Amino acid sequence: MRLLVLGTGVMAKNQLARFSLIDGLTVVGAVDTDPERLSAFADKFNIEKRFLSLEEAIAWGEFDAATNVTPDRIHHPTTMALIAAGKHVFCEKPLAENYARALEMTEAAEKAGVINMVNLTYRNVAPLQRAREMVLSGELGTIRHVEASYLQSWLVSRAWGDWRTESTWLWRLSTGHGSNGVLGDVGIHILDFAAYGAATDIDHVFARLKTFNKAPGGQIGEYLLDANDSFTMSVDFANGALGVIHASRWATGHLNELKLRIYGERGSLEVIHRPNGSELHGCLGEDIETATWTQIEVEPVATNYERFAEAVASGIQPDPNFRHAANLQKVLDLAMVTERERRELKV
Repeated sequence: MRLLVLGTGVMAKNQLARFSLIDGLTVVGAVDTDPERLSAFADKFNIEKRFLSLEEAIAWGEFDAATNVTPDRIHHPTTMALIAAGKHVFCEKPLAENYARALEMTEAAEKAGVINMVNLTYRNVAPLQRAREMVLSGELGTIRHVEASYLQSWLVSRAWGDWRTESTWLWRLSTGHGSNGVLGDVGIHILDFAAYGAATDIDHVFARLKTFNKAPGGQIGEYLLDANDSFTMSVDFANGALGVIHASRWATGHLNELKLRIYGERGSLEVIHRPNGSELHGCLGEDIETATWTQIEVEPVATNYERFAEAVASGIQPDPNFRHAANLQKVLDLAMVTERERRELKV
């Protein structure tokens, strides 16, 4: 597979570290509107072809697929252009800024017959995959309750950089620069983490969003810091379970932690993922009587990057695809409506 990289920021570097390990995959070109950033990225990964616009790259055309690592608001126009050119697309999350655009991208990709996949990176967490298998096999019995959280601390820590001075982080705090806040940034991750792990879809949603004051006048330079920093959400799942989902950038002491707890009539599971690794714990069988939790060993799983490359080679559409991401975006959109209207909505 000949791969084009669209956008050369931090996430693109993370992706290339994974894509470069795949046999038969060659990164043939890179695109960025910032010539200095483009040059530094292409030099680092020995990429010969460099373009300052997607139009130039499409006119060149010597690639089979593209990974779209542009800012959220750019996903829609660039992905639509790639689909029109007949290219397979691996798109960063969220698929689009809203459900309408995400649905348009989905329908275009399906009509064109191109492989389409969204990089919901926590599908790479092996304990999550194993938890889903156990739910589907009936080991937990009927699922009654689900808890999920995504906790980050980059608004109180400089572990990832200084958000007060770096545009990489500042744009994520400003709706005017294309951000839907923590809900739009990592909300899709934790919704997928919860629904995929519990092997069900979200049916109803009610959310509360909060933006905290972070600078005098709520602004730093050109960035109005008005995007939400934290959210809490109560949901009903299609299988009848009740769920509580929340996320925050103010979670002091948690650099980047996802946690999922699935409670069933016959047992419970807990998935924890942190930068230094992930674990699966279970309380099953006789251990229910003593509330004893034990760690469950899991086997490695194929990454999204490997599965995308395999899909392009085989022509078989993988999951998570655009339609799945669009459905999650619908939940996120409705969450914002429930915040304004203070009422539960059916998905």
